Amino acid sequence: MKNNKKILTNNKNTDKIASILKTNKGKAIRFSTLDAICKALNCTPGDILEYRED
Repeated sequence: MKNNKKILTNNKNTDKIASILKTNKGKAIRFSTLDAICKALNCTPGDILEYRED
């Protein structure tokens, strides 16, 4: 996802969230954050998320 930090910041999310997503260190995401990302990218959650077993 290019410019994800800019997209997240424009949607009133913090730099911390952008960093967590960019480094793949996140274990959870709020639905409101996911909704903002999907609206900004004009996509669905399935377009940007994948399931991986631990």
